[in-house]
Amino acid sequence: MKFRTQIYETISWEQEIQNGINISKKIENAYAKEICITMSKDSFMKDHKAPFDITIQVLKGSIDFGVLNQQILLKALDSISLKAHEIHNLLALEDSIVRLTLYKQDSLERVESVLKS
Repeated sequence: MKFRTQIYETISWEQEIQNGINISKKIENAYAKEICITMSKDSFMKDHKAPFDITIQVLKGSIDFGVLNQQILLKALDSISLKAHEIHNLLALEDSIVRLTLYKQDSLERVESVLKS
């Protein structure tokens, strides 16, 4: 007889914000990946797009979110959802923590590649 040893996982989204942009995977389950992005003030993620729908939530700080030739102010606890292939960018107006929800088939490496190109 098999026993499930862990039926839940708790995590903290509180992070030390270092210079620039830092990305880490917090949770992965059968359906999605939860990614933590810390952005120091004035750091910028240039135009990029995701191959699947995404949801972005600002947990701390504020972000100037660019999409469809608009700039949207996202403050702590604000969220935005995007369809696949929508070009967008993020500018941290202050030290910020962002929660990014990805479809299971998307990858952390793809998100990290945005910072390298």
